[in-house]
Order: sequence, then C-alpha cells, then structure tokens
Amino acid sequence: MALFKKKQKFVPSGVDTTAEAAVTPDKAQPFVELGLKLEEYARIREILGRRPTSSELAMYSVMWSEHCSYKSSKIYLRQFGEKVTDEMKKDLMVGMGENAGVVDIGEGWAVTFKVESHNHPSYIEPFQGAATGVGGIVRDILTMGARPIAVMDQLRFGAPNDPDTARVVHGVVDGISFYGNCLGLPNIGGETVFDKVYQGNPLVNALSVGALRHEDLKLAKASNPGDLVILFGARTGADGIGGVSVLASETFDSTGPAKRPAVQVGDPFAEKVLIECCLELYHAQVVAGIQDLGGAGISCATSELASNGGAGMRVQLQKVLKRDESLTPEEILMSESQERMMGIVPKKDLKAFEAIVNKWEVEYSVIGEVIGEDRLYINWGEEEIVNVPPRTVAHDGPVYERPVAFPSYQDALNNDTVHSRGLYRANDNSSELAAQLVQIVSSPNQADKGWITNQYDRYVGGNTALAQPDDSGMVRVSEETGLGISIATDANGRYCYLDPYQGARLALAEAYRNVAVGGAKPMAVTNCLNFGSPENPEVMWQFKQATAGLADGCLELGIPVTGGNVSFYNQTGDVAIHPTPVVGVLGVIDNVARRIPSGWQDEGHNIYLLGVTKDELDGSVWSEVIHGHLGGRPPVVDLGFEKQLGDALAAASEQGLLASAHDLSEAGLAQALVECTLRFNMGARVWLNEISERDGVDRTCALFSESTGRVLVSVGREDDVKFVGLCEARGIPVLRIGVTDNSGQLEIQDIATWQLSDLRGAHEATLPELFG
Repeated sequence: MALFKKKQKFVPSGVDTTAEAAVTPDKAQPFVELGLKLEEYARIREILGRRPTSSELAMYSVMWSEHCSYKSSKIYLRQFGEKVTDEMKKDLMVGMGENAGVVDIGEGWAVTFKVESHNHPSYIEPFQGAATGVGGIVRDILTMGARPIAVMDQLRFGAPNDPDTARVVHGVVDGISFYGNCLGLPNIGGETVFDKVYQGNPLVNALSVGALRHEDLKLAKASNPGDLVILFGARTGADGIGGVSVLASETFDSTGPAKRPAVQVGDPFAEKVLIECCLELYHAQVVAGIQDLGGAGISCATSELASNGGAGMRVQLQKVLKRDESLTPEEILMSESQERMMGIVPKKDLKAFEAIVNKWEVEYSVIGEVIGEDRLYINWGEEEIVNVPPRTVAHDGPVYERPVAFPSYQDALNNDTVHSRGLYRANDNSSELAAQLVQIVSSPNQADKGWITNQYDRYVGGNTALAQPDDSGMVRVSEETGLGISIATDANGRYCYLDPYQGARLALAEAYRNVAVGGAKPMAVTNCLNFGSPENPEVMWQFKQATAGLADGCLELGIPVTGGNVSFYNQTGDVAIHPTPVVGVLGVIDNVARRIPSGWQDEGHNIYLLGVTKDELDGSVWSEVIHGHLGGRPPVVDLGFEKQLGDALAAASEQGLLASAHDLSEAGLAQALVECTLRFNMGARVWLNEISERDGVDRTCALFSESTGRVLVSVGREDDVKFVGLCEARGIPVLRIGVTDNSGQLEIQDIATWQLSDLRGAHEATLPELFG
C-alpha cells in the first residue's frame, strides 16, 4: 500500500516539515496563542531535540491542554485508583484511563457508563454545543464495544430571570432533545439547576450508558505492527478546530472567550448509522482497536491508540477525507468534526471491513499503519510533518501541583449560619408555613421540570423501567431475564461552596440513595468535576477537598470510581462558579419488574419516614428561597448509615414490601410529600408532631430540613408488621407519619390542606411561565 515515499531532504514547500524544523531553530512560533506556556514549549523542544513543526505544535497544544491532559488535576485523581479494596474491584472490568469504565453486572452482561462536560461550547453556541456533547459521550460508550442504551444530562443555568438565560436554556434543551431523540436513545433523567453563579458559565454535562456481552469488550489501542489505521464516518471539516480542547482550557473574560474556534456541528443521523456500522464491525471481529474522534480529533486518536498499545504509527494525512479541501495539515490534526471513528484493522480483515462499511454507506479511508517503533510519523504527501514519541503527546504531558490556599472568605461564610443570623421561622404561624411550602415547590429549582424533560423521549426502545420524575433512571438490559441497571446523578453547588469535602460526599450519598430507593444495588461511580480556574489557589483548595471527599466516600460505601471528567476554567473574569462535582452512581437490579416507583399509587397505604430529622437548614432551599441566604455548614452525612439504609431498602424490595420509595434531599419532607402525591395524583393525610417529638425539631425543620439518610416509603397494611420489623432489626429509625387516600388532597395536620390540582398548578407552571 503506497501511502508513503522515501523521506526527502528539506526543500521549501509552504508546509512546515521536520527537515525544515531541524534547520530553522529560531523560527518564531505561536505557542502562546495555542494555549501553551513558555516552559511547556521549551519541554516540547527538549523532547524532540529541535523546534516542533507547526503540525507537531498543533498536536501538543491540544493534547497538553487542560481538557485533554488533566495536567492540574492528575495528582488528585490518582486517589480514585488508590483508595480502593479488592472487594471494590471485583466487578470492575475496565477502570479509569479508557474511554469509559466497564462493570460486570452478571449473566454475561457488562455495562459501560461515563459523564463528561461540554460547558464552554454550550455557552458560545448552545444548540450545537449541547447536541455534540450528547454525540461525543455516546461515541465514548460505543468505543468500548457496547450498544448505547440511554442518556442523561446534568444542567446548570444562570438566574432564571436574566435575559441571556432563555437563550442558553432553549438552545441547550433543543440540542439535547434533537440529538438524543434522533439517535433513538431514551433520556432517563438528570438535573436542572438555576443560579446566578452560572450566568456566564452554564454547565452542560452529558452521561451515556451502554450494554455489552463480556466477549464484545473493545479497547482503544494499536499494538500489532502491520495493522491498518482507518478513519471512517463523517468527513473532516473546519468545524470545531481546537474546539472543546481550547475552549475548555481557558477562562471567559467579560466579553466572551479570547479564542473563538468554531463549535462542532453534529449530525445525529450520521451517528446513528455509525453506531450500527460499528456494532456490526465488532460482531464480525474485524476491528482490533477503536477510538472515537472527539476533543483534539486526529491528534488524540493517533497518539492515544499508539501509546495505549505500546506501538507507533505511520500516517498519510493527505488520505483523510475532507469536507473542505483548503484545510491545512494543522487544521486537519486539530479538527473536532463529529461522527468520526478511527479503527485498527488487521490487513487480512480489510475486505470484510470494507464490505460492512460499504453496506452502511459509511465513508472510510486507510490513512496509515501500525509500526513496531515507538514513534508517530505523519506525512503530508512526501513531506514528513510529524515525528514524535506518541506517549509524550498522549500521556506524558505536563503535571502541575498548583498552589493551594484556604479561601479568605471561608471562615466568615461558615460562621454565617441560619442560627447566627436568627432567620425567622414561622413555627407558630400555620398559614405562613403553608405559604412557604407552596413558594418553595414552585421556585425554579424545585418546580416540575416537565417543560424540559417532556421534550426528550424517555421510552424509545421499550426498555425504560423508570425515568424522570422518579429518583433514578432504570433500563432493562436483558429482555430474557429482566436484568437491568439504574443510574442517578446529583450535585449541590451550594453545599460544595460551604464545604467542598462534605459537599462531594453529600452528592455521592444522594445519588447512592436515589439508586437504592428504586430497588437497585449501587455498584459503581462516575463523576464530572466542574470548577473554576486551576490558576486560582482557592479554587484548587476546593478541588483538592472535593476529590478527597469523593474518594473517601467511595471507599466507605465500597463502590469504585470507574472514570469521569474534569472541567476547569468555569468562571467569568475572577468570578468562579460554585464547585460542582456531579456524581453519577450506577446500580444493578436482577429484574426491572421489581422496580419501586417514587410516588403513591394506592389508597390506604401507610406512609413511613425512615431516618432521623435534624436542625439542618444551612445551605438549604428554605434558607435560599425564603431568606435569600447562603452560609453555615451543610448537613452531616453518615455514609455507613446510608449503606445500611440502602441494604434495608434492597431487602424490603426483594420481599415485595414497598409500594413506593422517595428520598428526602433538597427542600426536605415538604418537597417529597408534594412529589409523592403528584406522581400518580394520590392524596394523603400527614402529621408532623411525632417527628418533632421524637427528633426534637420544630415544624420548620420537620418540613424543610435537608438531613441526609432519610427516605419516604408507602407500605400496604398487610405488610406493615413485616416492614417495621425489618427496619427495627436493621437499626433503621422508622416512623409512621401518614396514610394515602383518594381525596384529591394533601393534608398536613395543623398546617393546611391543599387540593392536588392547586399544588400541581403551582408546581408545574413556573418553567413554562419563564421560558414559554
């Protein structure tokens, strides 16, 4: 295959070659404009023994960017692989370092899942930024050999009344729904939060999950010399040149980003064909390694495949199929055009490969081959434009131990508590408490998110067992046995601002609890760590604390981190977002028919509150919505008890004792009661006096405290004795606080009675009124 000709001596050609680089050491290069520091540029020259060519400079700049190299976070991420036990790893087939983690769920099945950020592109061009965020995470799942089976999204927007928020909200929601719906993947849940701290830096995190048989597992590596390097899928264009890798590695100033590379443009129909094509290639066993082209494009795919396989490559860049023939070599290497894959194909399997991609009408080009030498050579025609050790590009980039400083504001913030402020509690005024409940459940963050989620298809594919507004999303994996998986994601930036260590643990605890209340057993964790600039020592303190909290929490719960993503530079000027570590927990259920819904469906069931309510209102929804206050310390979380509670819920589910289960978190019992009644329009009579008497809290706390380790369940009367006995035997505090009825009302004794129609009107009207 005549891809290459013998290397020529230096002849000026308009293309910056390695030969030219060797004889022009003093040529000025735009390394600063490409995001490299002076010391990083000097390190590249040291590695190569000369100045880099412009193509090599392009590769190093994108691969050594914060987004691709994790250069400021690596030293902290290592603890996710260090704070583990053998028991935690027993079901882990693939851990951190690959495109996505893979977990054995039994019956010969495995699942792969991951969450990633597409924050900065989604502010610049919300529709395409969000759409391609979905497309990229789905391809990450596909590269593991899995069929993608569901998506989720975790969204943070600015103040709901700010004029620019509507632009971002409409674009992001439209982009997610367009791409996911066209792919035919159910969107089974997520989060949407509004806060002014995200005004110039919305967070658009996307999660995908896929299922595969154990024998179908694929890895991103090229290790067999002579195998062909094939680029297939969409053609390479000018969209997204240096896109996410540059955008996600710098801070926005007040007028927008300093660099404005084009945001990627997605085509979900091309991706759908690509998915089916890849799955057939896997089934035919003609692909030895596979990598999607996302951030850093061909620069990433070639260097990572070679580095992971301990081999090298020779690539002929002119063989790349292009949408725009005017693209320079540097632009081709940096382009982040979507819906592209790079396959490593043994020569003997080329004809079979070609037959399959031709069947699916997917374009491809053989652009190179794997070599035994630890070198990545890239030619432009006869000219050599890249000659580098692939590991130095992909994995051995700079590692920084950034300065860390305790924030100057932290002590004052933590001392500014609900108690020290003397914030008014309407304990003696029932009508005011009732008005606060309605004000809270109709506030933008607590209001029904149906205006958003109804634009997503939750049930396409016919395997969705639970979806928003339930606590977790659940999907059937095996149609024969009913084996399924459950996923929940959570984060609370307000808690993390008050205490990033505890805030990360609280996010983990809530996601764990949300999986458990659906009837699944939590097994593994993914995360997307959204923070401000790593060049700010106070931000690095937040990051150090949050990662330690999450790693310690996973060790306590006995579930491993399988992979994730770091997104730095989420700030405008000097103003950073709240630290927002999104935590996703994956659980397994032996049969999705055993799932537990979050709402009440039958009258005459007893309502039980599990767990203990404490006076924990700092950082709460009540303090924010009613008093506009943020200060103090977040609730205390006992992860040992969370595990105990999860085990009790699993045992009750297996015995068929639970008619429903809903966790208590933001806005506490009040929010849970409203959501449980409105889920299936089933009323209830509830009393608070026994909570106050047993736990020593006032009525405000009984309604709005955000104490952890609490779940609201409904139980048929025939199962009462058995259920209470199970809880008591396992040391779970259990208190009967109400009964369901078909009255069409929610009555909280001594406070108020609401018609469910009125509550629904208040709860569901907010987002349509804000966004149309």
